[in-house]
Amino acid sequence: MLSADFVIATAVGYVGLLFVLAFFGDRRARANTKSFLHSPAVYTLSISVYCTSWTFYGAVGNAARSGLEFLTIYLGPTLVFVGWWFLLRRLVRISHNQRITSLADLLSSRFGKSNRLAVLVTCIAVIGIAPYIALQLKAVTSSIQTVAGASEFGQGSLAGIDDVGLAFGVAAAMAVFTILFGTRHVDAKEQHHGVVAAIAFEAVVKLAALLAVGIFVVYAGGGLEPIFTRASEMGVGLQPDKGFDDRWLTTLALSVAAIVCLPRQFQVTVVENSDENHLRVASWAFPAYMLLMSLFILPIAMFGLITLPAGSNPDMFALTLPMAFGQDALALFAFIGGFSSATSMIILESIALSIMVSNHIVMPLVLRFSSGQGSGDGQGVSHLLLVARRFSIVLILSLGFFYFFFTRDSDALAPIGLISFTAIAQFFPAVLAALFWRDASLRAATAAIAVGFVVWVWCSFLPSFESVSPAVATLMREGPWGIAWLRPEALFGFDGLDPLSHAAFWSLTLNVVTLTVVSLLTKQSSLERIQATLFVDVFKRGHTAQGNFVRGSATANDLFFVAERVLGERRAAALFETAARDIGVEPDQLEPSSKFIGELERELAGSIGAASAHVMLSKVVSGSDVSLEEVMQMADETQQVIEYSQQLEKTSAELRSTAQKLEDANVQLRELDSQKDEFLSQVSHEVRTPMTSIRSFSEILLEPEGLDAATRQHFVSTIHQESLRLTKLLDEILDLSALERGERAWDNAPIDAESALDRALRVCDALLRERGMRVEMGDRAQATMVEGDADRLCQVFINLVSNAVKYNDAAHGVVRVTSSVRAGSYIVDIADNGPGIPKRERKLIFEKFSRGEHGASDQSGAGLGLAISRQIVARMNGTLDLVQGPLPGACFRVRLPVIR
Repeated sequence: MLSADFVIATAVGYVGLLFVLAFFGDRRARANTKSFLHSPAVYTLSISVYCTSWTFYGAVGNAARSGLEFLTIYLGPTLVFVGWWFLLRRLVRISHNQRITSLADLLSSRFGKSNRLAVLVTCIAVIGIAPYIALQLKAVTSSIQTVAGASEFGQGSLAGIDDVGLAFGVAAAMAVFTILFGTRHVDAKEQHHGVVAAIAFEAVVKLAALLAVGIFVVYAGGGLEPIFTRASEMGVGLQPDKGFDDRWLTTLALSVAAIVCLPRQFQVTVVENSDENHLRVASWAFPAYMLLMSLFILPIAMFGLITLPAGSNPDMFALTLPMAFGQDALALFAFIGGFSSATSMIILESIALSIMVSNHIVMPLVLRFSSGQGSGDGQGVSHLLLVARRFSIVLILSLGFFYFFFTRDSDALAPIGLISFTAIAQFFPAVLAALFWRDASLRAATAAIAVGFVVWVWCSFLPSFESVSPAVATLMREGPWGIAWLRPEALFGFDGLDPLSHAAFWSLTLNVVTLTVVSLLTKQSSLERIQATLFVDVFKRGHTAQGNFVRGSATANDLFFVAERVLGERRAAALFETAARDIGVEPDQLEPSSKFIGELERELAGSIGAASAHVMLSKVVSGSDVSLEEVMQMADETQQVIEYSQQLEKTSAELRSTAQKLEDANVQLRELDSQKDEFLSQVSHEVRTPMTSIRSFSEILLEPEGLDAATRQHFVSTIHQESLRLTKLLDEILDLSALERGERAWDNAPIDAESALDRALRVCDALLRERGMRVEMGDRAQATMVEGDADRLCQVFINLVSNAVKYNDAAHGVVRVTSSVRAGSYIVDIADNGPGIPKRERKLIFEKFSRGEHGASDQSGAGLGLAISRQIVARMNGTLDLVQGPLPGACFRVRLPVIR
């Protein structure tokens, strides 16, 4: 039977093993940059620090209480990693270029290297993570108490120690362990290879432990189907009524933000990344890891509910089930798995937060109250940073312990973790804006995060103390000063939502609105615009180093003095020797250029953050006179960056416009090609008809036997008519083609349009008489001058009148002609009382080779007359249209501009 002493001793031994792994892992990683520790597998396993005791214990408890809701915690990160190309790749590339050390450093660097923003982000992260630290303490404490509470023998030396004392001991031990683990030195890139190796090992242990418990449960339950069948018979189900509601969507959205914005996740995913291509492997391997972690969650939860006594804590099923079946070894393994989950989270979270505290709070204070070249204590900045980080770790774990102390009566683990998720999600809009929105400003990001944090405190953090504070309980029930619409869980009178969804909705909505509105109302500083360009256009600019300093009169010794205190003597010397070698001088002759100072800033930023590095070098570089020429150079460089950005935007717009034009041209070419084929087909058809007639009759005439003179004359006449028709057709085709291509010489001159109309009517008189039709003259205009060609205009009128005759089958055919001058236009209407043009043919009547189907007693035409007429009128700057006329048949209207 397990005892608490034995379990604690095992945990201590396990921690010792981790320390050894971290120590040798760190040495091996520094000695060999191509070792296994730099592989994508270790990188992916380290990302699994996302799976904490909340996942190990809490997911089972969450499944037992809320069914499938626990899946959202896995689905969110899966979406982010599957879509790594969109977000994570950009984050890693920027962080490598800018030597980013934390999420606060990222936002600070993007928004003008503002230390105020970094301080705000750091404070919110420390406060927001406190519930998450408390969750880990609660999980470890509960697991030890579960073992100790199994029997009197199990309590061992813990007899008489309550959960508060036990949690305090765990927090203290974790603080010592984390200090030993993560603050042994200050790394130039803030990468902790040894810690990552230990975290990767823990990832394997907790996965193996959970799988072992799951396999045991399936074995003990007789298989998956019997477990779920028995659960169904006992009325234990997945509670489908709790699935896919507002809470489900909220936890999914929060988990998406958490995998990016949680300090430890940013540390392992972005800062500890040594190769951008490792993301490619992690994009599928990390979701696969989470799939394995979630594989047996439901069977464990269902088996625990149907096997263990009523009232058993579902969060501890992974531990109590093996104990209930006398499997002490498996229970111990499960305890180590849960312990691994908690310790890995606490270690890495504390390291990440301590870096933020030391770089963005302690260092700026030191720089403000010192000479600007170091701490002044003779031990260098590195020592100061290590001390600051150790105190920060103690502070962070203390906050977590105090939160645990005040909320220890809570029965579930998951709600505590979601409080932290909601707090950290307040950074997500600013992160997206930093990466993708060039106009997002410092004031907007600061205001948005602050507003979101205040709402989170009111709606999410404060309610967690309801059970321990009567004042908070009254506030929750009645609102401040009795104002009901300000109640934390019904803000602005908006109730009915789940409390978590309510808090996330208001905090993130106001966050995004503030970010958008303030960005539109405020202007960026020059440094903000430069950094915005570097972030948003990171893939366009490559890996170029950027500096925002001019040389000033700072000497290499001044800069080396600063670099030595932050980076250490060896790395500082290597940096200066490399710079001197690049320009071909001895190190003691190095004249620091603006480029070198920019590179030095990036190196310093890797240790103390972008804002602190900028302030530190500003003090050194600006400590002497700067020439007007160098000020102008700085202005030019700034302007160049801005112009480069504007040029990129302009070029992109031009490329998009050109691409669209090419696409349109391509469409037109395809249409023209289609029209050409159709035209050739129609021409061939029209030409073939008279040619066939001519050939047939010619063949008959070649054999004159049996043909009398009258028949021969008839055949010759037919050949002659067909030849004339063929000639006319070819003339029309050539004429139309020449008009369309603009090859036909055309000189408009003032002409009398009425005269042309009269001439056309005289020409058509014989045709009218032949068909027994008459012309009905309506109102006529006086002599009217238009710009055009008299013969061509006459040709148009003749064509319109002849069509009115040719297609008219009325017993008493009439062609009505009117002309007038209206609104500066000469208008001629030629109408008839024939069958008219069916509605379906009206859009085609002006197309080449288009002939009406009805009422055409003479179909000898090729159908080119109207097409040619419209081209002619267009050349005279006029129009030819089919309009509603005064007679039942068709009515064509010619409209030409009057010149006087």
